[in-house]
Amino acid sequence: QVQLVESGGGLVQAEGSLRLSCAASVRTFSSYAMAWFRQAPGKEREFVSAINSSGNRRLYADSVKGRFTISRDNAKNTVSLQMNSLKPEDTAVYYCSAGLWPSVTTTPTYWGQGTQVTVSS
Repeated sequence: QVQLVESGGGLVQAEGSLRLSCAASVRTFSSYAMAWFRQAPGKEREFVSAINSSGNRRLYADSVKGRFTISRDNAKNTVSLQMNSLKPEDTAVYYCSAGLWPSVTTTPTYWGQGTQVTVSS
């Protein structure tokens, strides 16, 4: 029922920045907690960041805290991930997800198709 579409992925140099966006095709977007996950080649999918429905609670993986910022715009049905000071180890397919807070950090209900982020050295 909920469709999530990521955008903004691409190729960027180390120490550069990139902003990912996720558009949700649902009228009740403001009722969902949202999260970002990523999966690098040969590795398990890992949690990156999450934000609750109202946007007043945020969580970050230790590996990205201080570099990434999650935000949402409930009027536009979007959630974004601002990625600064990117490192080659950030290279992965990034997935947008939706669910309940805080279980969205481990078991989201809905997933986007993913967008590739490649950080070159």
